Order: sequence, then structure tokens, then C-alpha cells
Amino acid sequence: MIAETTQGEVVAVDGKTLRRSYDKSDGKAAIHMVNAWASETDIVLGQLRTSEKSNEITAIPELLDMLEVSGCIVSIDAMGCQTAIAEKIRDKGADYLLAVKGNQDTLYEDIKLFLDDLSTKASLVKSKSFHETLDKGHGRIEIRRCWVSTDIDWPDQKDKWKDLAMIGVVESERQEGKSESISRRYFISSLTTDAEHFMSAVRSHWSVENNLHWVLDIGFREDENRVRKDHGPENLAIFRQMAINLLKQEKSVKLGV
Repeated sequence: MIAETTQGEVVAVDGKTLRRSYDKSDGKAAIHMVNAWASETDIVLGQLRTSEKSNEITAIPELLDMLEVSGCIVSIDAMGCQTAIAEKIRDKGADYLLAVKGNQDTLYEDIKLFLDDLSTKASLVKSKSFHETLDKGHGRIEIRRCWVSTDIDWPDQKDKWKDLAMIGVVESERQEGKSESISRRYFISSLTTDAEHFMSAVRSHWSVENNLHWVLDIGFREDENRVRKDHGPENLAIFRQMAINLLKQEKSVKLGV
């Protein structure tokens, strides 16, 4: 039933550390949970514990094996930008949308140079697309711009990434009073789409931070919980996420979590 309702939406895979779950006396580090979040349905599809943040690379394929994600877009931050993970997502019948940073240094530098140059062009050919949005509120202006290209025959690494079909960059320009900041994020994807849909999918990934991790910290005070014994931290983490799933579907009252 869940697989049917999540068809076609963005499934954001992201990790969260339970900061107070460490036990110094036993030499036990804080546990780290990798979560799969259905961004439109607003539910946790699954979660898996790792011993540390670096183990997300091995945990993500295990988590994907637990899920039915065919027809979805699986988005992951730069930690999960690995050729084996991209292949796993495609084998599961989903499209990948992966953030690229310095851990893929050659790929990152190549697509950064290409997309930064693309962003200077006044007009774009058919294989490239641009979209821009403007948000105002609370004394802040945020302009988001997105450039994408399906012209990706040139990278040396292209054949390493299964079904790589496009690259894109999302630029965020924020103005608040006299303060102004600009940041860019770079992505690779098996999608073939326009800049508007691409940017929407990127923004959907950020909902895992706002609608899941923030709620866990503020609504459930997860980072303040000092339960450390045996499987206690992991069990409580799972129960919290089950509770969030139920509360997100509760429509009869208008109350915060």
C-alpha cells in the first residue's frame, strides 16, 4: 500500500546521529540512523542503524534492499554519491539524484566548470534548461536558480555511473537586510527532465531535514535523550519514527507534533 502511494515521488535518504546515545564508560559511540523519507507522503519508509557516519556508504544499499522504490526518485547527499549506490538505485527501478562534492573530486571539478560556464550563457540550446523562483517573507528574499544539461557525453567518468543522463546545479541567493549570500550545489542524475522539475526534486530532498530531523529534535527532543543501554537508543529511534508516521497522517486536529 505504501509503495503505491509513494509512486513517482522523491525518497530522500539521509543520516542522523543520536548525539546523547554515546556511552563513554563502555567506549560506545553515538549511534547513527540512516532514514528513507517519502517527501510528499510525509512518512518514514525505513531506517537502518550504522555504527558511525562513515558507514552510510554500506548501509544505504542495505536500506534500499528493504524498500520498494520502483518509479521513485531516490535523492542522497554527497556521502552517498557512489557508483555502487547509483547502480543499486537503478537496479531497484528508481532514478537517482545525487549531490556531488569533493569526495568525487574529478567528477566534481568537471561538472562544476561545465555548469558554472553554462550559467553565464544568455540563451540555452535544447539539451540545456534554466528555471528561477523568487520567495519573499519575514524580511528575507530568496532567489533560486537551476541550470541542467543532458549534454553529458564528455566526462571521462560517465561510464562509471549507470544510466547517467543529466547534470545540474542549484544556486540559492539569500538577501536579509544588508546581508547577502550565494551558494551552489551540484548534482548528477539518471533523470531526463527540465530545470523546473529538477529543482523541485532537489528541494524535496531538503524536506527530510525540516519535516523529519527537525521534528525529531524539537518535537521529540531526540538529541537530548540519554538512553544508552543495549538496543535502547535504536529501539526508541524506531518508535519515534513510527509515531511521526502516525502523527503526519492525523488530520482531525490542527496541533503541532
